[in-house]
Amino acid sequence: MAETATKTQNKNPMQEIRIEKITLNIGSGPDPKNVEKGVTLLSSISGMKAVQALAKQRIAAWKLRPGLAIGSRVTIRNGTEELLKRLLKAASMEVPAKKFNENGFSFGISEYINIPEVKYDPKIGIIGLNVSVTLKRPGFRVKKRKLSPAKISKSHRITKEDAINFAKEKLGAIVE
Repeated sequence: MAETATKTQNKNPMQEIRIEKITLNIGSGPDPKNVEKGVTLLSSISGMKAVQALAKQRIAAWKLRPGLAIGSRVTIRNGTEELLKRLLKAASMEVPAKKFNENGFSFGISEYINIPEVKYDPKIGIIGLNVSVTLKRPGFRVKKRKLSPAKISKSHRITKEDAINFAKEKLGAIVE
């Protein structure tokens, strides 16, 4: 018993995994009405301003051209843990193991009305959304800084198993 207590006390704070950001995404296709509905919905869920996602290349079969709005997205960096728990409740706290990767995981919500504290809006209708969670450890900034960027060692990277353990222990997710 004393050994486990000392192991938890001696845990390196630089190895602690945190949520860097949550990205909410709705792909609506080239219909501008659906894009506006997605922007409105994401703004109400996150409390932040959502932006339109624009097409980058021309795909004639899908009637896409560069600069055409085809979806909406919002990135949340503050208050992420509380929002993520609400979003996981909408997905029944279940995330398939194949949805985890290095540095994060993703899952989908089929209907936004499943999210706690979000009311149905008849102007929007029923829309689903994708949730992407990016994880980080302290010290990841050295990879992205402008002056003398450095590599992150393999021992400091977040593996798929680390991401699964974080979701199970910290968020209470069920990984299948």
